[in-house]
Amino acid sequence: MKDLLEPFLYPQNIFLYGLLIACVFYRKKGLWFLLLGFYLAGNTYFANMVRSHYAGQIGGSSLAQSNSTYVVLGCGGSAETLPACAIARLDRLGQSLGGQTAAVIITTRHCQPYQDYLLSQQSQPLAIDCIDAGDNTYQEFSQLSKRLGKQQRLQVVTSDYHGWRVTKLIQYHQLNAGLSTVSSQTFRPLNCHLNCMFTVNLSNYDLYSKLIAEYASYLVWRVSVSVGIW
Repeated sequence: MKDLLEPFLYPQNIFLYGLLIACVFYRKKGLWFLLLGFYLAGNTYFANMVRSHYAGQIGGSSLAQSNSTYVVLGCGGSAETLPACAIARLDRLGQSLGGQTAAVIITTRHCQPYQDYLLSQQSQPLAIDCIDAGDNTYQEFSQLSKRLGKQQRLQVVTSDYHGWRVTKLIQYHQLNAGLSTVSSQTFRPLNCHLNCMFTVNLSNYDLYSKLIAEYASYLVWRVSVSVGIW
């Protein structure tokens, strides 16, 4: 009973019901549109459908072809530290390798922490090549497309948060690449009980802000490329 009733008392839901009362009292179309947008963006059932659709768009993970070169996109860090997102990507790579020898390219400015962690997880020797390909995904793929042949088999490892953008960049640069994604909390479906149809969840607004940021980033890049700014 607690799990059923408690969400109704959260601030965002009190605002939702207050907005509903204002819509009924003032009968303004603008308020109804505001209520509808606030509800649809925050409703867990609807947001879980978006999460499922996004996961389907990036395919979750495609199987690596034989003799593939693995490309781990960098995830920041320093010469001494390795961020959690980088550890997750390297763990995903380790699962894909399954103890097999392979060529690995890591696009990072600070290679040593990545290399040390990866080698500590693998019993088989790896041919690791670290390159400082730039400060963002677009620069990384620009350098990779110049460095690697179009027919070379690649398997790109990244976070599912960037999965859609990475698939678009693979297509744009015409690379022969598959995709392996690391699951993040952003796209993990949230529990949806009976009350979820009458409440909103702040986590869903975070989902939409990140999706909008991803799509907007890629759109701005394509426009800048088309006009010769990039």
